[in-house]
Amino acid sequence: MNSLLRLLSDGRFHSGEELGLALGVSRSAVWKYLQRLESDCGLELFKVPGKGYRLAEPLSLLKYEDSFAVLARFGWRLYLRETTDSTNAEALRLLQSGVPAPFVVMAEGQTAGRGRRGREWASPPAQNIYYTLALKVLNGLQGLSGLSLVVGLAVLSALRRSGVEGVGLKWPNDVYADGRKIAGILVELNGDPADACHVIIGIGVNVNMRPSSLSIGQPWTTVREQTGGLASRADLAHFLSESLHHYLDRHSREGFSSLREEWEASNIWYGRDCVLSTGAQQIKGVMNGIDEQGALRLWIEGRGEQCFSGGELSLRLDHDS
Repeated sequence: MNSLLRLLSDGRFHSGEELGLALGVSRSAVWKYLQRLESDCGLELFKVPGKGYRLAEPLSLLKYEDSFAVLARFGWRLYLRETTDSTNAEALRLLQSGVPAPFVVMAEGQTAGRGRRGREWASPPAQNIYYTLALKVLNGLQGLSGLSLVVGLAVLSALRRSGVEGVGLKWPNDVYADGRKIAGILVELNGDPADACHVIIGIGVNVNMRPSSLSIGQPWTTVREQTGGLASRADLAHFLSESLHHYLDRHSREGFSSLREEWEASNIWYGRDCVLSTGAQQIKGVMNGIDEQGALRLWIEGRGEQCFSGGELSLRLDHDS
């Protein structure tokens, strides 16, 4: 299927005979593959007698050789999948099978993409970035302090290099552009966090996704919408790898406190009335920023400032204020 996508990705017409020869299959097999592209991948195809088939618009596909070369500079292996359930799940399977970290898993599409707190992550094929970095953390809790916020800075930097303006960070794991979500981060641990463990850093970036067939329960945007043209997923993946290496290396050497000021400079909800969800409890307060470990500082009427951290916390604006 990936080979067919690459042939059609230029957005030009290709005859069934041409596609069959390139793929080494019959024209009837080509027709079946094309039907799968429409039904399984949600891609729109134009079929014109005498001309052949073309996608409604060009695609930007990932490039294994280029991504491999970028990651090799950092000593990171690359596993590029056509489709997987989720890149985080695939990274965990690779770790469990004995593949040593660090390595990166990327995919053209996901069948069961997920965000924080078990939420579904929209993952249409060949439209977004689905990226997971698996690392071994040797310095325990110190190496994990503020980690998801550091990854947010890396994503922010990569988006800016791709031409996206007006991007900012929402505590603890989201990147926004023009007041709407453009990227999310899911950090998962494998092993004992007080000792040596593996951390699985999942990143999803909305790149060229179209809104027509998608139902997403919050305002969102894409690199394409923000820049006004088809974005290169391959270039963005390269920028992301370079930014991750830079920020994670600095975090490892200097700790999160060295990056706190930079994170605060892009904190889009500073001073806003917010609601913090901690499981069944809802806490209202004013977002006062973050502390030296990346914990949320929330000013609560009658209680003063309190700090919160943890994987199951969720912050949203208080629209009743």
